[in-house]
Amino acid sequence: MDRLEAMSTFLAVVEAGSLSAAARQMKTPLTTVSRKVSELESHLRIKLFNRSSRQLALTDAGSSYLAACKRILADVTEAERMASGEYTAPTGELTVTAPVSLGRTHLIPILADFLKTYPDIKTNLILTDVVLSLFQEQVDVGLRIGTLPDSNLIAVRVGTTRPVVCASPAYLAARGTPRTPDDLAGHDCISYPAIASPDVWTLVVGKTPVAVPMHPRLIVSNAEAACDAACSGIGITIALAHHFHAALRCGALITLLDEFQPSTLPVNLVYTADRFLPIKVRAFLDFAAPRLKRVLAGLKTPDRQAERA
Repeated sequence: MDRLEAMSTFLAVVEAGSLSAAARQMKTPLTTVSRKVSELESHLRIKLFNRSSRQLALTDAGSSYLAACKRILADVTEAERMASGEYTAPTGELTVTAPVSLGRTHLIPILADFLKTYPDIKTNLILTDVVLSLFQEQVDVGLRIGTLPDSNLIAVRVGTTRPVVCASPAYLAARGTPRTPDDLAGHDCISYPAIASPDVWTLVVGKTPVAVPMHPRLIVSNAEAACDAACSGIGITIALAHHFHAALRCGALITLLDEFQPSTLPVNLVYTADRFLPIKVRAFLDFAAPRLKRVLAGLKTPDRQAERA
């Protein structure tokens, strides 16, 4: 039995919440994950989990072993990084994850300049709207939108974004411009479920969140499609301001109901709180953070032009 591999599997099961979820994340057969956990329990002569048909809960011994596993695996990772020179010079492979749209439009140009500045660093960029576990996926830095849960991650605030409701001038000319959330009841909507439910959007009246029923004519899987569909005049859509920035700047879309929008969302760079921070990570944070701050500060939604529609 490879004990480090077994520890990593055990940690993955704990973080995923089940054997099957860990198997999916690790892209490993469920039988392999189950076998490794069983072999580890046999080797330790303890029971790590209390199993039932509905849940998997750590035993007291499992909780104690979990803390030791985290410490041991972190030490192994640090030892490997130190051996590769990552603590003495900005070198090695840097893995960064970011939301798809924000990463494509605003992080990649920053990465291009970063790689020119640090020729000994190679970057692996993972663009996904799924929040990855930095530890489990071996990610160095994550760009995150939204309030961060309590964790052992360190956050560097780089700005904010906010939800906006948009439509094309042509759609508004044909169907009228909604002035209050209630007016949305008579309109077609383009729904992007990662931001809002397909048939209910949450807006704010005064300081009170209000659920607004919507009529979905089109449901899309990403914000770019929501933007394109809205520009084509299919209906009204909602997503984050940076998703629509280019379309708003050129007048292809117009923001609506600005005074009823929820509050802004923080945008942070996050990284794990290791005892020793690789120089490549510090170099990236120092390089990217001020540039992202400038970019996000410049993504202010243009003044509304709905009255001209």
